[in-house]
Amino acid sequence: MTIPPETGTVDTPHADTTAVTIKKNHAADGRPRDNNDPRSKQQRGNQPRRDRRDVHGWVVLDKPIGMTSTQAVAVAKRLFQAKRAGHAGTLDPLASGGLPIALGEATKTVPFVMDGRKRYRFTVTWGAERDTDDTEGRVVETSENRPDAAAIRALLPQFTGRIEQTPPRYSAIKIQGERAYDLARDGEVVELQPRPVEIHELILVDQPDPDHSVFEAECGKGTYVRALARDMGRILGCYGHISALRRTLVGPFTENDMIPLEQLEALCNRAASGEGSLADALLPVETALDDIPALAVTRADAARLHRGQAVLLRGRDAPQSSGTVYVTVAGRLLALAEIGNGELIPKRVFNLTGLTASSGRNERD
Repeated sequence: MTIPPETGTVDTPHADTTAVTIKKNHAADGRPRDNNDPRSKQQRGNQPRRDRRDVHGWVVLDKPIGMTSTQAVAVAKRLFQAKRAGHAGTLDPLASGGLPIALGEATKTVPFVMDGRKRYRFTVTWGAERDTDDTEGRVVETSENRPDAAAIRALLPQFTGRIEQTPPRYSAIKIQGERAYDLARDGEVVELQPRPVEIHELILVDQPDPDHSVFEAECGKGTYVRALARDMGRILGCYGHISALRRTLVGPFTENDMIPLEQLEALCNRAASGEGSLADALLPVETALDDIPALAVTRADAARLHRGQAVLLRGRDAPQSSGTVYVTVAGRLLALAEIGNGELIPKRVFNLTGLTASSGRNERD
């Protein structure tokens, strides 16, 4: 396996740009902010700036509906006073659930989480297709037809396994350097090509009324659940769009790892007053590497790896396999490395000086 390029953040969905622009250009009371107003500059200048610090680990936020992924990362970064932060897989504002946020050195492991499976529980509203494929968009097609459970279940095998999927027009995919959602907002016709995605499981779990169906899906990287709703509606002849969406699994992170925003804020406030530790909210950096073999090395070899030098693998205990491993010394994460031709070659070295997950969080439920 090849080490993927380092990624600290990922693309934002169709609603992020608008939300951030409103925040920047309007004051707290909702009125437009005059950025040239000396009074506003003075007010900003009087606000104390808290020193940023080294914080390393994962926080799996149970993102609330209405918050963009970018805003969620900003909140976590502020609460931890962290120098660096990013997220592993965008959630649209209307979606809730697991948003893994990487702090500090954990940003080096973001690609491993993004490449993992994701699981969603979502509701499709039948009878209308929207241009965004969710409730935020404009209705473009309608139908009086409604599918029954038998027709839906008969359709699901067509959307299971490796399939071709055309991403929504309002997506973060680039077309000649421009985001598809920006082009769509400007009224341009967006033509996106189908691409292969992997749907590991798609099941109908509830049919509360003729207008709504609830599904669960487990899928691979690059799958758009919004596109699933759109395409099922077209084939069933009734049209459809996503009206509720919750992510319940991202790579190694499950619902048991999620922490609601209110609980995270309360924990951080208690820690600030000396009642507890922020480390209790963190999962270790190496949690993202659950599917990668671990290799322990001596302190002497660790020193070489830390300097970016390869280490020869000799003796009876030398691993016979090749590929990616994460390296530890005295039980502490040191590096991501490649084994090849009898050598251990460092690719990413971690510097975990600062706040890390508490020792108790190394053993997950």
